[in-house]
Amino acid sequence: MLPRNKTENLLPYDGCVAFDPSFIDVTMQAYYMDVFSNTIPWQSDRIVIFGKTIYTQRKTALFGDSDLTYTYSGTKRQCEIWNQDLLNLKAKLEDQLHETFNSCLLNYYPDGATAMGWHSDDERDLVAKGTIATLSFGATRKFNLKHNETKNKVSIELHAGSLLVMKDETQQFWKHNISKTKKVTTPRISLTFRQLIKQ
Repeated sequence: MLPRNKTENLLPYDGCVAFDPSFIDVTMQAYYMDVFSNTIPWQSDRIVIFGKTIYTQRKTALFGDSDLTYTYSGTKRQCEIWNQDLLNLKAKLEDQLHETFNSCLLNYYPDGATAMGWHSDDERDLVAKGTIATLSFGATRKFNLKHNETKNKVSIELHAGSLLVMKDETQQFWKHNISKTKKVTTPRISLTFRQLIKQ
């Protein structure tokens, strides 16, 4: 199910992406941005490219059920136990989307120079065709989708308090990224609620 007060499907074919521009009210946007900025154990991802170790400018954290792990970009992560703020947001999402989430990958982008390259969230640890719900706080950033075969592109501005939902065949047929921009000088935090497979 798509979120209330949502747009229709943003994709022309091969998947489903919906957008709710005001899922979190303004007061709570400021609260969550402050809390997550200062209390989450952020760390840079370690990526090996052509034998060279690189630490990303984007910082991440992984929360979820205690028995879950998630491997992406060659890095295996163990879930931190849910904190109350994340549980509250998870409950709100599950109630309105009629979905169940067991994990949340958090991303911290210090400014517009920090981006995310083209990729699909199709790792083996994720439930196939599972729903990914992304909440945004802080700076507005452009989110782009590109079809694997037709190269058709869809773009949307993810601003504070918004919810983006990707589901069905989206990860199979589309890649997505976060564009770099010199215009943004303040941080953005995204919370991506996911469905991991229990090993």
